[in-house]
Amino acid sequence: MKPTPLLLLSVLALCVSLRAASGAAQAPAADHGWRQSQARDPADTYSFTRFTLVGRFVGNSVQAADRPALTVDCIPRTASSRPKFLGADLLVGTTLKIDYVEPQEIRGTNYYPKVEVEYRLDARDAEVQQWPAGTDRIPTARPSDKLSASVPKSALKRMLHAHTVVITASDEHGAPIEMQFDIPDPAPVEAACHMD
Repeated sequence: MKPTPLLLLSVLALCVSLRAASGAAQAPAADHGWRQSQARDPADTYSFTRFTLVGRFVGNSVQAADRPALTVDCIPRTASSRPKFLGADLLVGTTLKIDYVEPQEIRGTNYYPKVEVEYRLDARDAEVQQWPAGTDRIPTARPSDKLSASVPKSALKRMLHAHTVVITASDEHGAPIEMQFDIPDPAPVEAACHMD
């Protein structure tokens, strides 16, 4: 009679461990996808919806504490207005190389801080662009922080319809930082931000 309780106990322990392992395997899947949150602008005049997609660093080029993220901010539809796209940002979490670009028409001594990025959609040919550095919509990042770049709307529209986006920028020493984002269904972002 003693072997039966031991057998039942071992089967129960096996079931519990399999359930725990399947729960642990499913945890990263919850991290993949657009996370939606509500935020307010720095002047506290309006609220907006922020969609965040977490990516990953490719290779060993970066030892940042956080993972890279794409954020998309928009004002959702209300009874009296259409949804409005506010902007998108690439949050890297490590100091980026900033180029100060002379404007086409000089008015004073202004130069625009830009981050040179190369992005590739679904393993197609890469496109090189200069994106504005930083943003004032992110409370923890100012242009002087050099930790983020603003993604142009035209580039974001193309990224939303890709499966995989690989973005490469340079750190403050000129070393490449490569980031990969697996793009989930863009419907929630497109609907909330009027990306047509």
